[in-house]
Amino acid sequence: MFKLYRSAVHANHWIAYSGTTGWFMFPARENGWRDRRPARGIDPVHLREVPLRLAFNTGLLEHQEAPIAA
Repeated sequence: MFKLYRSAVHANHWIAYSGTTGWFMFPARENGWRDRRPARGIDPVHLREVPLRLAFNTGLLEHQEAPIAA
């Protein structure tokens, strides 16, 4: 399960965290999840957790709900 964050420093991006995948940053736009990259050097002082539903059109929710192929 992902947690979603906003950053005061990276205003045009979402920050997502999952215990299995780690930290990712992706553009705050439609289908932005396709352009995700590992988030490194993020200062937690600037992060605020927000409801996951705010990323409804980014592709993150669809990725999270996709079944894992065996």
